[in-house]
Amino acid sequence: MKDFAEKFYHDTRWIKCRQAYIDKRILHDGGMCEICHEDLGYIVHHKITLTADNINDPEISLNHDNLQYVCHNCHNRIDHFGSGEKSKARCGFTADGQPFIYQSPP
Repeated sequence: MKDFAEKFYHDTRWIKCRQAYIDKRILHDGGMCEICHEDLGYIVHHKITLTADNINDPEISLNHDNLQYVCHNCHNRIDHFGSGEKSKARCGFTADGQPFIYQSPP
């Protein structure tokens, strides 16, 4: 977890938003992963990556339209470089499960 997000993820607003989203997904499809639809959801993921610049914007940080309930494996395969931050090369998987290395954008 990034330092700027520590306070947010312990805030009551996020905890309530997260639980409401999980409850909604459980009613919808039993809480299955929104990506693979094979495993149960495990993590509420922000589609637009939270950054120091947008974390206080509730339209991004607390908006159900920006959330996905995903399993642990799918969350690990999500490209988290949407924040624009520079990062090291990371591993990923192709659609047929083959590993590959990709670089974050400069």
